[in-house]
Amino acid sequence: MLWRNKRLNFLVLLVATAIWLVIEIYGFNFITVASWVAMAIVSFMFVWGNIHRLVGKEAPDLSGMEISEQSAMESAKLFREEVEKIVLFIFHVGAEKEWYVFAGVVACLYALSLLANSINLLTLCYIGVVVGSTVPVIYVKYEHKIRGHGERLKMKLQRLYVKIEEVMQKMKKKKKIAGEHKDMKEKKME
Repeated sequence: MLWRNKRLNFLVLLVATAIWLVIEIYGFNFITVASWVAMAIVSFMFVWGNIHRLVGKEAPDLSGMEISEQSAMESAKLFREEVEKIVLFIFHVGAEKEWYVFAGVVACLYALSLLANSINLLTLCYIGVVVGSTVPVIYVKYEHKIRGHGERLKMKLQRLYVKIEEVMQKMKKKKKIAGEHKDMKEKKME
């Protein structure tokens, strides 16, 4: 729902672009940028606290900045559940009898490895932020057109699936017939 708040969405895109530019284009490493951000935050908090004391106001209440044990446990539980889902999926695909599921997963992982060779992690994360911030807005604006194209694509893929299934059935029949002919020849030889 971040994309519905236009200011926050713009701020996230601006910060992500700035980080990507500083690290990728200007060649700084992540530790340097993180240290500068931490120095800026500490400096801002120091100045803010001193201004409050000079004006005679109370120091800012930072008790809300703590991470509760409950939220930390919930985050750890969610992380553990996601890792379990991934491991179960890997074992399910590895033990799957149907070869096309296995082949599809291997092909996707291979495509991901090719993508990783040409794009580093920071650029991939930046692309994810940009796509995650812009695609929902575009989808909401052009939902009817996208759904229409999606329905047409779905129909074409269903036709393709039927054709592939027919070819697979023909191949199974030919294999079965060839096996029967082989058995007949062996019986005649005896």
